[in-house]
Amino acid sequence: MSQEKLIEVRNINKTFGPTVALKDVSMTFYRGEIRGLVGENGSGKSTVTSIIAGMQSASSGEMLYRGAPWSPHSMVEAQRNGISMILQEANTISGVTVAQNIFAGREQEFSRLGLVDMKHMFQEADALLEKFGVAHIKSRHPIDLYNFEDRKLIEIVRCVNDDTQILVVDETTTALSHEGRQILYKLMHRMAEQENKCVIFISHDIDEILEHCSVLTVLRDGDIVGELTEADLKAPDVVKKIRYLMVGREIGDKYYRTDYDTTHSGEVALELRHVSYGRIHDLNLTVHKGEILGFGGLSGCGMHDVGRLCYGISRPDKGSVIREGKEISSPLQAIQSGIGYISKNRDTEALILNGSIQDNIVLPSLTSLEKHGFIRPKDEKQMADQEIEAFRIKCGNGKQWVNTLSGGNKQKVSFAKWEAKGSEVIIMDCPTRGVDIGVKQSMYSLIEKMKQQGKAIIIISEELSELIGMADKIMIMKDYQIQKEFMRSPDLKETDIIEYMI
Repeated sequence: MSQEKLIEVRNINKTFGPTVALKDVSMTFYRGEIRGLVGENGSGKSTVTSIIAGMQSASSGEMLYRGAPWSPHSMVEAQRNGISMILQEANTISGVTVAQNIFAGREQEFSRLGLVDMKHMFQEADALLEKFGVAHIKSRHPIDLYNFEDRKLIEIVRCVNDDTQILVVDETTTALSHEGRQILYKLMHRMAEQENKCVIFISHDIDEILEHCSVLTVLRDGDIVGELTEADLKAPDVVKKIRYLMVGREIGDKYYRTDYDTTHSGEVALELRHVSYGRIHDLNLTVHKGEILGFGGLSGCGMHDVGRLCYGISRPDKGSVIREGKEISSPLQAIQSGIGYISKNRDTEALILNGSIQDNIVLPSLTSLEKHGFIRPKDEKQMADQEIEAFRIKCGNGKQWVNTLSGGNKQKVSFAKWEAKGSEVIIMDCPTRGVDIGVKQSMYSLIEKMKQQGKAIIIISEELSELIGMADKIMIMKDYQIQKEFMRSPDLKETDIIEYMI
């Protein structure tokens, strides 16, 4: 690894109203390194990198990039100067083609006499897609044809070019399939090790950090609390050390359920009868009160579609979704019947980003808060404050906008609104995506408590360890069909499941 400084961050501070996001943070990034950044949600990881990448400005402090003062006014300016950032959430432009997304802001490269040569743009985009190993994506197609995972790959193609000197990867792997992760890992190592560039890698997956990073910086509450060298990362107790630095306390090893009790009520909470939708054919499914049903598989296997069908976002071509004897055909019906849905696409389907934390939490509960045709602001605030405290959402108050929160704190809001509503059936699509180790523990504890309360839970997850650790029954999908069912067992291992996924 080179000791040539690429970018220096000096005494950076950042505040959002009363919330202090960064406190006098200083760090130096070098050529040839994959620098890991870890910390709890709201620790400042995304804030400092978004300042580097021009997404927002610092409240005070300075930066040097290639030895010169650096203060970008936009992500476009930063990218033109060699700094690109791949965000955690979807960041593509709907309603246009893949090629137009890849070259957004660079249309002049294909313009002549005021007209854009689309044929040339398509050719260049296809060449890039092939270069990145994602040739299954076609430049001429509307981007809306592609799923969440493929759109993240398109973002990578858009962000990275030969001039990129610093690539910020902000929790991106949580949005990618296994194949997509391998593509990204290969790119990261090529940039650092072969091209002598710098990758800043933000992840809550400590195993992933240890496998791919050459140095690690740990943040907590806007402060740098530790830096680990390559030698430190190879120490036998490094995982325990990182966890302690992140949280500031011993958090123990218990993540998942320790019981293997798969009993549940005989009462059916949700039922799919002969459901066909797209490539899903004649799906029959029953979820009981007090049952945790898991769905697993590779990207594109159909499991995410099952969640959308259960909540009424997608309507079956044939068959029906039944809750307490009534057919569910819309999200509004689902909410009214006691179904909650935590979407994988958090920013577009689960939350109103330009709304307050309070508004998001109370939204599903407005009818129950209504008295004589009115809703008292006092009751809304009380409900929101109770959930903010219960979920330890890091914020100034409930009036703070959701788009100012970290990814993990946004996810807490997604959970909180259904807990406030008292939903009896909860569909969770990748529920711990982008959350830190401490929050994961609390979420798993909440799911376990929900089971004990008799709630029916569907967990859709790309993490087999999560399904094995939490579900009573696991349904593995492949090619839009259920391939195999596994019951909870102390002997069940990931290797037992994988062969039915691929």
